[in-house]
Amino acid sequence: MAEPATAEAARQVAIVGGGPAGMALALALAHHGVRSEVFEARPRAAVRKDARILALSDGSRQVLDWLGVWSSLDPTPIATIHISHRGAFGRTCLSATEQGVPALGWVLPASRLIAALDAAVDARGIAYRDTTRVCGDDTAHYALTAFAEGAVDSASGVKRDYGQHAVLCEVDLAGTHGHVAYERFTDEGPLALLPLGSRYAVVLTCADEHVEGVSALGDDAFLGVLQRRFGNRHRFLAATPRVAYPLGLRYRREPAGERRVWLGNAAQTLHPVAGQGFNLALRDIWELARCAAAAGDPGAPAALAAYAAGRRADRRGAIAFTDLLIDGFGTEFAPIRHARGVGLLALDLLPPLRAFVAKRMIYGARAWP
Repeated sequence: MAEPATAEAARQVAIVGGGPAGMALALALAHHGVRSEVFEARPRAAVRKDARILALSDGSRQVLDWLGVWSSLDPTPIATIHISHRGAFGRTCLSATEQGVPALGWVLPASRLIAALDAAVDARGIAYRDTTRVCGDDTAHYALTAFAEGAVDSASGVKRDYGQHAVLCEVDLAGTHGHVAYERFTDEGPLALLPLGSRYAVVLTCADEHVEGVSALGDDAFLGVLQRRFGNRHRFLAATPRVAYPLGLRYRREPAGERRVWLGNAAQTLHPVAGQGFNLALRDIWELARCAAAAGDPGAPAALAAYAAGRRADRRGAIAFTDLLIDGFGTEFAPIRHARGVGLLALDLLPPLRAFVAKRMIYGARAWP
């Protein structure tokens, strides 16, 4: 990578990673009048080839609307989230109407969001340097280097392997989904169904030793597995090809250092249960852009310290919440099994408790905005 002019770079932010987190940060900084350049190792067209399905909270909708990309996304709203545990008593439903929001969440392909962000970056005239790999101190002359993608390295973070993979696909169903999302905990792992157009997007968790076999099943056999895991509330008719991803928890102990900051998967990678990962990244991005603009010098130690302190409660809360769900619903120890049923029942019977959980999922620990 060519070394930038020092005087120019000293006023800018270098964003390493041109995926959705990196592009969202570039737009957030531009909104506050802070210049940035994006560096992406892949060809720009390859960035758009992302098979994931995103479940965005209503808080994320507000951030993306602020960035000017929401109106082009055409996502599918989630009106209700149905949470249950197969073979155990207790279930609960969270409702957008009860919480006074237009939707509890919004579902869309990651590729669609990436295309919208990419177009907005172009429209803003933000420099996007693809096929450019950043190494070592390549960005040392910038005011701040923001690492917006890549795995958390074990030397600077915490790593936990859940021994699970997520198998992703879409399914056609008899009837309509009614904009109801399902989070169903089973002995084999969590199962999420997210309304996407007229279909459901499926996130089927299975143990590492079973993923190859599940992924290789023919459509009819796979639909049989899915039907047994989910139950009979819907009947599934057809499935798209499956893609599998390993699941684990990885997070940096400190997301900011000397003129450096880590965001998105570079800061933390969470289990997809409860859909917290990218929503947390967008809240991080909103706060970082605000702190960088307020400081004048985007990489000033005081600005990064304020950012890290302001994000600590939300970040730790999201990490602990997802990890607790996996542990709490992954054990068959009888007292815990009974306690989680009581917890779901209490959540269903107590509106203030439902409101607390819903707001935590929508806006994070600080309930922004």
